[in-house]
This record gives sequence, C-alpha cells and structure tokens, in this order.
Amino acid sequence: MVIAEAVYLVTRELGPHAEPAFYDAIINGTLTVEPLGPADWQRIRELVDRYNDLPLGGTDASLIAVAERLGATRIATLDRAHFSIVRPAHCDAFELSPHP
Repeated sequence: MVIAEAVYLVTRELGPHAEPAFYDAIINGTLTVEPLGPADWQRIRELVDRYNDLPLGGTDASLIAVAERLGATRIATLDRAHFSIVRPAHCDAFELSPHP
C-alpha cells in the first residue's frame, strides 16, 4: 500500500523518470516490499477504527502494522501529525525521520 504513495511523492519531487527507477530498486532488491498477511490486515482495521478521528488511512495503518510486526521503531514519513499521535503496540512512540 505504501508503494503507490511513495511513487506519487517520488514522481512529484523528481519527475516522471524517477518512477521506473523506483521500480528498478524493487526489482533488483535495493528496496524490499514487505507483504501484508492476515494479521497485518486485522491490525490495519483496528488502527483505522481506533484513530478514525484523525482520520488514519489504510496506507499509514499498514506501515504501522508492519513496523510493529518487524519491531521497527523508526518511521520515514512526511506525515508527522499522524505518526506522532499513534501509539504503537511495541514501543512508546515511533522515531520519525526526517527530523524537522
């Protein structure tokens, strides 16, 4: 789910030539796409419901679910508002990059 959003931002900032390069990075293993399993979808649903007043969308919730599953505490995002409010299950808060 994050790929579509990332490609949009990369293309917006770097131009249309960047999109094929982004896919090349996935194909050659420079970037890894983490698949979502049933437990991730359950967690996405829980997060979207719990934070419906933000609203927290499925893309952001999928990043949180995968981070929790992998034990990651650092998130790369331009959306500091959502990720600074959400409380992950595996740590007190995410460390957000880039720093302001």
